Amino acid sequence: MAGLFSNSLHVPKNVDMKDRVADFWRTDAESDPVKHTLRPIVTGTSVLGVKCVDGVVVAADTLGSYGSLARFRDVQRLMKVNDSVLIGGFGDYADFQHIVKLLNQHSIDDAVIGDGVYRDAPSIHNWMRCVLYNRRSKFNPLWNTIIVAGKTYSGEPYLGYVDKIGVSFEDKSVATGFGSYIAQPMMRRALEENPNMTCAQARVLMARCLKVLFYRDCRALNRFQIGTVTGDGCEISEPMSTETDWSIGANPSGYE
Repeated sequence: MAGLFSNSLHVPKNVDMKDRVADFWRTDAESDPVKHTLRPIVTGTSVLGVKCVDGVVVAADTLGSYGSLARFRDVQRLMKVNDSVLIGGFGDYADFQHIVKLLNQHSIDDAVIGDGVYRDAPSIHNWMRCVLYNRRSKFNPLWNTIIVAGKTYSGEPYLGYVDKIGVSFEDKSVATGFGSYIAQPMMRRALEENPNMTCAQARVLMARCLKVLFYRDCRALNRFQIGTVTGDGCEISEPMSTETDWSIGANPSGYE
């Protein structure tokens, strides 16, 4: 019987679980490498903004284009951050939803702290600049241009622009996409003719600019929302449309 059993005891080898877990994730990462967005899929086109004497007005249509297909016709590209800030998003809609989720978490954090301090428009604008530049520096940008409209802590109207590589500035009128070529000259001319433009006048101007973009931009839709920031707070309108007249299409010639 003595020969059947060994006097030495079997002691299990110590296993470092940290190394095991690290090896597991290393193998998983090698089999499924990190993927970056190479081009936007579902996109939104122009966002427009004008700073007025009594507030700020922004506008965007509700179309989400799947390539050249007008696939989603009820997409909201204006978002209320808090009672003094609105943002509008141009570009990849999935990335814009990610930005909205981050901003919603900021609003929750502010509400939980409950000290009455909120982020004003310059704060949100600077934070967006840092986020977009950080992602660009990682060669994994968020494919968006963001318009930030709102008020400063002192109550002054504020309108800012930041693109997907972190280029940002503040101006009296801003536009993204095709609107920077078509609508921006219209807004600048209107501001030159009427430097003391009110929000009511700016909403009429926004509707006119979006109507022209609907004629000229094949990624635009004649259904849009207008957001307004005044001393009374933020408001985003229900989707609306303007009357169009396609009889003008018979006027151009020489393209037959």
